[in-house]
Amino acid sequence: MRQAEQKRQTRRLRRAAVSATAAVAAVGLLAACSSISSSGGSAGSASSGATSSASGGTASAAASCSNAAIQPDLYAKGQLTVATDSPAYSPWFENNQPANGQGYESAVAYAVAATLGFSKSQVKWVVEPFDSSYAPGPKRFDFDINEISYSAQRAQAVSFSNSYYDVQQSLIALKGSTIVTAHSPADLKGYVFGDQIGTTSLAFINSLIQPTQTPKVFDTLNDVAQALATKQIAAFVTDTPTAQYITSSGEIPKSVMVGQFPSTGEHYGLLFSKGDPLVSCVNQALATLTSNGTLAALQKKYLQVYLTVPAIKP
Repeated sequence: MRQAEQKRQTRRLRRAAVSATAAVAAVGLLAACSSISSSGGSAGSASSGATSSASGGTASAAASCSNAAIQPDLYAKGQLTVATDSPAYSPWFENNQPANGQGYESAVAYAVAATLGFSKSQVKWVVEPFDSSYAPGPKRFDFDINEISYSAQRAQAVSFSNSYYDVQQSLIALKGSTIVTAHSPADLKGYVFGDQIGTTSLAFINSLIQPTQTPKVFDTLNDVAQALATKQIAAFVTDTPTAQYITSSGEIPKSVMVGQFPSTGEHYGLLFSKGDPLVSCVNQALATLTSNGTLAALQKKYLQVYLTVPAIKP
């Protein structure tokens, strides 16, 4: 274990050196472009120089993120270890089986793995409880994919990739309850809410809805759902895709998605141990999956229904 950590540290230093070299090169390129511009040089010659430098940098970055190059950074050599919670809900996963490649997050994980040169059989799934994922300390996975929203507070203990999904929050209640029709910002403050501990949904309730009664806090989303079903709470908040699934699948009988709140800039990122050098390569993979349309296609396949949810204000 100590040797593995030493290897990771070596890779971090090497990547830092590469980044520093790239930064120096970028400064030189900017100075050269400025010089050309001020001396009346042609835009074409400046563009040619920039393209040449960018191509070299891209090739170098691609080489450093090859499957062979990232092996020292992996939790277990020869495989990509991916974590998520249990149970794993649709539409992020299907049939509580992350390894089947179905559901948005399962499909994204395998797409990232393929871009990094891993076959499907080289991806190993492990269970990591949601509220443990962003706790400080070493991790027993390469990354966790579990609808974990980036926050500055969480980023003090762990590292995040760039966004693989920009998320909004929605309100769930029971059909026929008062909140279904009376949910103006002023109305919302008077209800009893509940939510899962450590989630951005709970933070959303506290910071934006600001109810007069302290929200009830539960360990799991299942506990939150049970609290709503038994009318211990009037409503709870969760991301729109999960809200849609819960209300349409019968997970909570007679539940309804009241509406979707405006975006606060929240997004999901893959979660890593703090300072993991694998983050930069995964970000490159996500950039590729964005540019070639893979993420958009997967969102259309699994998440399209969430674009027509009624809007409400906190």
